[in-house]
Amino acid sequence: MNLVDTIQENVAVAVTTLRTSKMRSALTILGVVIGISTVMAMATIVNGIQQQIVRTIEVAGPTTFYVMKVFSQTPLNPDALPKWVRVRPDLKPDEAALIAALPEIGYAAIWAQTLGRLEYAGVRSQPTTLNGADDGFTEIMGGELVVGRWFTRNEMQTGANVVVLDENHARRLFGRVNPLGRTISVGGRPNEVIGLYAPAKNIFTPPGAENGAILPFKTMDQQYDIDKTNALFIPVKPRQGVAVDDAQEAVTVALRERRGLRPADRNSFDLITQDQILDLFGQLTGAFFLVMVALSSVALLVGGIGVMAIMMVSVTSRTREIGLRKAVGATRRDIMLQFLIESATLTGIGGVIGILVGLGLGRLISMAINATGETPLNQTVVAVVVSIAIGIVFGIIPARRAARLDPVEALRYE
Repeated sequence: MNLVDTIQENVAVAVTTLRTSKMRSALTILGVVIGISTVMAMATIVNGIQQQIVRTIEVAGPTTFYVMKVFSQTPLNPDALPKWVRVRPDLKPDEAALIAALPEIGYAAIWAQTLGRLEYAGVRSQPTTLNGADDGFTEIMGGELVVGRWFTRNEMQTGANVVVLDENHARRLFGRVNPLGRTISVGGRPNEVIGLYAPAKNIFTPPGAENGAILPFKTMDQQYDIDKTNALFIPVKPRQGVAVDDAQEAVTVALRERRGLRPADRNSFDLITQDQILDLFGQLTGAFFLVMVALSSVALLVGGIGVMAIMMVSVTSRTREIGLRKAVGATRRDIMLQFLIESATLTGIGGVIGILVGLGLGRLISMAINATGETPLNQTVVAVVVSIAIGIVFGIIPARRAARLDPVEALRYE
């Protein structure tokens, strides 16, 4: 009998054995199911988030970059800034105007963000993102104005109390009432609704991070508290045909001259590219995924130990069967292969169940946070291999014990 036939026969024997001990088998593979499903759920969520980030960057354009006071992987506490940050000047509207006037630049404006509630006729939203921007908001964020208008030049210059609402928030606040021309509370201040904005469908906006409202920047600067270290920035798009590096160099030279920096002085601002943003999210999601893998490995270890314990019990309960097989010519290799395949089949079934559960759970969570993506096929293959490998590794000791049984003593076993 060749190896393939032997494996097929042992798999059939293993499946039959598992059917006769359903409860024992189910409890044995539970740890494997939990471990694999956790890994697959996290892989699905992380994959969905990464794809949404990439799509968001595609909306803004791969050449877009940002000028910030300081770029930090974690937001800095504005009330306890380190000295090297405190000495940096805040970004100013005239600096954005300077950048916008450069021949290499197609678009630049100063923007800000803060959190606040929207309220109309007693109906209040959860805290949402309030944007201080200009009429070029869709140039960077994508989406479109579905009804109404953007700000006039006079409204942007004077800081008028006007607002463009996200259409989903408008629907929740107004229901069937036409919101245009009505006054609502935006972060505790009255503003007239002049338009409704529909975000790009693939924009990365998990719950709580939607762009609830867009105000003229000057309105936000004059009437709202802005974290000028973390939430004040200048989005910049190079003119068509201009390389990102050339545009960044032009911006750097212009800002250094405006701020009077000498050649030996370091920049008192940071330039952030889309690639850096993508790398940052990659690091964050990668670290999150590694933590989940480490936690799920504990479940896999427990499942592997359970497999080994059950297989040891199985060897003991089937001692006479092993002795009979050896008496009719089965070799140590045949016996060892039988139990290894049985343990691998056990964990393989657990792996398949874990993959299905994990993919389903991951897809549900991804849909809940608006970050759906493709199924992580590579991780699926790895999960199957890992689950089978667990069965083989933790099945070696029981298999060796079964292979070493003396056939005469085994036949006498009661």
